[in-house]
Amino acid sequence: MSTVQAIRTFVFYLLLSLSALFWCTLSMFVAPFLPFRLRYRFINVYWCRFAVWLTGAMLGIRYEVIGAEHVPSQPCVILANHQSTWETFFLSCYFQPLSQVLKRELLYIPFFGWAMAMLKPIAIDRSNPKAALKQLAKQGNECLEQGTWVLIFPEGTRMPVGQIGKFTRGGASLAVNANLPVLPIAHDAGAYWPKQGWAKRAGTIKVVIGAPMYAEGTGPRAIAELNDRAFAWVRQTQIDIGALAPEAQPLSAAADA
Repeated sequence: MSTVQAIRTFVFYLLLSLSALFWCTLSMFVAPFLPFRLRYRFINVYWCRFAVWLTGAMLGIRYEVIGAEHVPSQPCVILANHQSTWETFFLSCYFQPLSQVLKRELLYIPFFGWAMAMLKPIAIDRSNPKAALKQLAKQGNECLEQGTWVLIFPEGTRMPVGQIGKFTRGGASLAVNANLPVLPIAHDAGAYWPKQGWAKRAGTIKVVIGAPMYAEGTGPRAIAELNDRAFAWVRQTQIDIGALAPEAQPLSAAADA
């Protein structure tokens, strides 16, 4: 990373951190008095849009959305590959309101976690996979019934660009039981915002939204088939946009949700 890019990256993180502290603190005094949809927009949408804008302005990381016409009018389960922090910012403001499956420990972070707790996240305990699946099924279904998108990264953790994790079945199960489709999304954010280190690379992230996928039937077999179909689409799309080599083998996921 050049000296100029290193300085820009440092300034980026400084501004991002200060803005998060300011906005989360402000949210603690304003958001509790707002209905959920306005609260979500106030806390998450405005700040995430700023984060995405700041990423472009300071680091030269832009984005291109392909397949926006596939987004259904009714919220459903989003299954996306996970490579960086960027897609969390982007998806949180692109789909609204949205509930995300995340580690319970994140809610303990002062200000940031407290503000996030007001957005009805599905905060799971990764050390207890069975309980996490039950929690996902219960809270996820409640969110969908209330017209809230549910975002799941079925790989369970961020994967370095060029790698893909096996998809766990929690998202597909939630969709089948709610009689709703999954919306597959693939991207190459990790090529510009890597999983490890502070270094960033200017460029254009490709975000590809696939057509909604419905299960063919009900029960465990239908869930497994839908999950495999979503995985195959995300894998092939990553290959098509140059984020994954055709010979890359899926790695075991880090969590069962």
